[in-house]
Amino acid sequence: MTSASKNKRLIGALAGTAVFALALAGCAAGTTGGGASSSIVVGTTDKVTALDPAGSYDNGSLTVQTQVFALLLNSVPGSADVVPDLAASAEFTSGTDYTVKLKPGLKWSNGKPLTSSDVKFSFDRQLKIADENGPSVLLYNLDSTEAVDDTTVVFHLKAPNDQIFPQILTSQAGIIVDEDSFSPDAVTPDETIVKANAFDGQYVITSYDFNNLVSFQANADYAGVLGAAKTKNVDLKYYTDSSNLKLDVQEGNIDAAYRSLSATDVADLKTNSKVTVTDGPGGEIRYITFNFNTQPFGATTAEADPAKALAVRQAVADLVDRQAIADQVYKGTYLPLYSYVPAGFVGATDALKGIYGDKNGGPDGAAAKQVLADAGITTPVALNLQYNPDHYGESSGDEYALVKSQLEEGGLFAVNLQSTEWVQYSKDRVADVYPVFQMGWFPDYADADNYLAPFFTPASFLVNHYDNSEVTDLIGAQAVELDPATRTSDIEKIQSLVAADLPTVPLLQGAQIAVTGKNVTGTTLDGSFKFRFATLVKG
Repeated sequence: MTSASKNKRLIGALAGTAVFALALAGCAAGTTGGGASSSIVVGTTDKVTALDPAGSYDNGSLTVQTQVFALLLNSVPGSADVVPDLAASAEFTSGTDYTVKLKPGLKWSNGKPLTSSDVKFSFDRQLKIADENGPSVLLYNLDSTEAVDDTTVVFHLKAPNDQIFPQILTSQAGIIVDEDSFSPDAVTPDETIVKANAFDGQYVITSYDFNNLVSFQANADYAGVLGAAKTKNVDLKYYTDSSNLKLDVQEGNIDAAYRSLSATDVADLKTNSKVTVTDGPGGEIRYITFNFNTQPFGATTAEADPAKALAVRQAVADLVDRQAIADQVYKGTYLPLYSYVPAGFVGATDALKGIYGDKNGGPDGAAAKQVLADAGITTPVALNLQYNPDHYGESSGDEYALVKSQLEEGGLFAVNLQSTEWVQYSKDRVADVYPVFQMGWFPDYADADNYLAPFFTPASFLVNHYDNSEVTDLIGAQAVELDPATRTSDIEKIQSLVAADLPTVPLLQGAQIAVTGKNVTGTTLDGSFKFRFATLVKG
């Protein structure tokens, strides 16, 4: 089933009757361009998949996109509250119509007018392309987009009372692109975008060497809520390993480091008088994903058996020792995660802790052995486990070496552990190459829905072939539920149902971390989970 048809299946779950209204007053933008000064170099190990927001749904790509693309709605640094960005106002004009008025006189950095036609084009192409590495899954409730006039856009939704849609407009799926520079039905190459100078954010890209060096310059034409960039020129330098990234930031060869330093490096840098380590709200999670087609006893394997496949997943959940991973690998910078919505979000529970190994305070080899025996599975079970060494940080190697040893304890599994770098990994994981594989997640918006809708519907960005109609229906229902208590109950029930199926096994919850030189100020890590270069000031 294609991603587009998967999206259609989810829509049927969404229902509601009352009208949910939200009006957002326009916010004045600061003067653009004039406040920018000097230069800053930022370092990262987090690779770009694609500059086109229709072809990427990862933090490395988002970091670049955040600087150069604008949104209808956004949040100002230091807050996760939704406010107009390119919009002058936004409100529900009926239960299923969300109307946005653009600020007058908007234009692209290439000089072309930015109108409602570009907005319609941006959302139409997301749904048409429905790239398996893209964020179109977030637009599950969008029926169509109408450009009423040059500054008026109406989003026609399939189900009324959508509590989440304004927040979705602040995500990668809500990025507005130039209809004259992007393909309407295919992911546009990075070089084409840069050559077209098709940007509407706080910066433009002046030089682009894919996953080596990107140079940004403040965009004087940006007219959104975030205002003028405080530093005129920024270079983003890519590193192949975090040890060199750490060395360069502590020696002052770069001004800031953002994703990903090892826990040991962060702990060491916190004692270094030359740098400042900034922690942000925790929304990141790390987890193991099962491909329901290709995992042991999966649907397309020679020994396909749903009951045995579930037993394999249950045994893995019984054997993993989250606390050991948090302590030994991440030195307490991550915390054990026992459910699908992390702590701090409404509806979060410890659903897995009550039914798998950790119910007894740690891994349970006896329970794992019993569940495999009850399913008639001969041990050891051969398990091909894939992880990524660059996108989620170098500590991933230690993390998954420890997972391997935990699963092999007692002889129940024989784990074939392999790694692939992110650019290839992001392609392979959606092509059924990996039966069991590492994933991580930075939320698009600060709501429990963002840990459910993208993961556990037939349209899941995981592309792991998980499909539970009751889960799909409840995900749709909670998104349009007006009563907070009922919505919380739905979110809790979803986690219990998913915990019984185990399409993923959550492992860890972590925080955002950035490291800067002592002469750099303005680092802001907030509940938007976006790192903005425009707030950084050197000197």
